Amino acid sequence: MSETPRPRADRAAVDGPALPDRDDIGEASGAVEETSTVRDSVEQLLGGSRRYTIVELARKAGTSVDFARTFWKAMGFPNVTDDAVVFGDIDVNALRVMAQLIDDGRIDTTTAISLLRAQSHTTDRLVLWQTEALVDGVARMHDLDDVSARLVVLDKLPQIVDVLQSQLTYSWRRQLTALMVRTEAEVSNSARPDTDPFHMPLTRALGFVDMVAYTRRSTELGSQALAALVQSFEYTSRDVITTHGARVVKTIGDAILFVADDLAVGAEVASELIAALQAKENMLPVRASVVWGGVISRHGDVFGPTVNLASRLVDVAPAGSILMDAATAEALAATPAARRYTLVPREVAELQGLGQVAPIELRRLPA
Repeated sequence: MSETPRPRADRAAVDGPALPDRDDIGEASGAVEETSTVRDSVEQLLGGSRRYTIVELARKAGTSVDFARTFWKAMGFPNVTDDAVVFGDIDVNALRVMAQLIDDGRIDTTTAISLLRAQSHTTDRLVLWQTEALVDGVARMHDLDDVSARLVVLDKLPQIVDVLQSQLTYSWRRQLTALMVRTEAEVSNSARPDTDPFHMPLTRALGFVDMVAYTRRSTELGSQALAALVQSFEYTSRDVITTHGARVVKTIGDAILFVADDLAVGAEVASELIAALQAKENMLPVRASVVWGGVISRHGDVFGPTVNLASRLVDVAPAGSILMDAATAEALAATPAARRYTLVPREVAELQGLGQVAPIELRRLPA
């Protein structure tokens, strides 16, 4: 977009003619026709039928049509035509609230768009994950095929919406307070701001764990076996990572990236992950990397040379091993946690985009 849309519309647009009261169900581009059961559930979730076009939505919320479109697209939904009846009062309220934040000067439009993208990306994946979990549970509990299980979930979802929403609010508050505590501790211990444009503001332990030969193996498995493999890998990884005080950054199919504020925690998580995954029945061989260094955090992800190095090291790690670079090994050796490990130099490896690196293998000593 060449120009950031203004949230507020002209006064004439705000004070336009009264809106007709319609109960038509409009459809966004690409939407499929709804059954009466789904339509009833949608109306229940959205607090009423969809009654407004994008133009009427903007007028009701007191914003420009351009800003209404930006709001909708930032939420991750396809563009709509001017005459498509897609929106309801819930959309009017959400658009009005966001526009008011901008008008009051509490945030700017760029920040608003970033917030919208963040919540939409997260909730899009969340509702998919929740629904798939419910489908899997219904299929197992009632011995149903996938299609039948989905029909049952579609019918039952409205009955547990309040529980899912309350749990989301609880989890969000817990995660936000945890982040506030971590941020306060880090800021209070940090030195004066570095003016170096290449400086990475956060120092973290980054770890990658992936499954070896996943691509080949995935073509040999049926859909249920593949789903079971991926689920076992991700659930086990998440449990180990969070239990030992680290955090999951993202999953990438056959790999998971985690971050820890302390190098000793990062090493422990990698070691525990390898052990836990190797103990799982039908799990593919796994390998890991851990690198200590600077990163920058944006959009719920982390970036920088440290991430790249960790990613490249796991690519050359033998099955069952954990690799780190020499600087990370030296930093770990200077900590009390070093007594729990043996650091074994490995042959120099050619890492894509990074050149030659001499990896160090991390081996945990028997307890």
